[in-house]
Amino acid sequence: MPANRPIDLSSRAVEGGFANPVFDAQAVFAAVLQAISRPGTVADCGSRAAPPAPLSPAQGAILLALADAETGLFVEAADAALEAWLGFQTGARLTEAAGAEIAVAGRFDRSALGRFPLGTLAYPDRSATLIVEVPSFNAGPPLRLSGPGVRGSAEIRPAGLGEGFVAARRANRALAPCGLDLLLTCGSRVLALPRSTLVEEA
Repeated sequence: MPANRPIDLSSRAVEGGFANPVFDAQAVFAAVLQAISRPGTVADCGSRAAPPAPLSPAQGAILLALADAETGLFVEAADAALEAWLGFQTGARLTEAAGAEIAVAGRFDRSALGRFPLGTLAYPDRSATLIVEVPSFNAGPPLRLSGPGVRGSAEIRPAGLGEGFVAARRANRALAPCGLDLLLTCGSRVLALPRSTLVEEA
């Protein structure tokens, strides 16, 4: 390992965060809230964060806005550079999947229901929110959404979700009021699929 690596990690840790922490955090929180309250609607977090790989700009911005020293945070494929960046920018320390309140994962499938906290009947809010990056919001097979926050029905076309996505969502919804909430990100944008949203093949 190069002798200067700790210095490089420390230097990278202070770069790429919010230029205006209060304003930027409020703006990103508002974008996420808009996406959650209107499932299927795409909101833009802007170019407020430039996190280390494997996080996308939206994923980095969401973690900066939502995570703090008390947050159980899991990031799949996180390395030392990303852990240092998250620690400096948010105070959060990475945890195992079973202890995550917010988790950045490669995909949402049936295995996620066994890896991450689902909440309990007494405390359904003690479940994880998964954040999954997709390559496009308009190049995948059509999916029909219905449920709270959706007027009638809505159609989305995110790419890269995998063949088992709809079945996994159905199993997740059957756990109500428990279950995982999902944020799909693409670059700087975010689309929310809360656990209460019904997702079907269109």
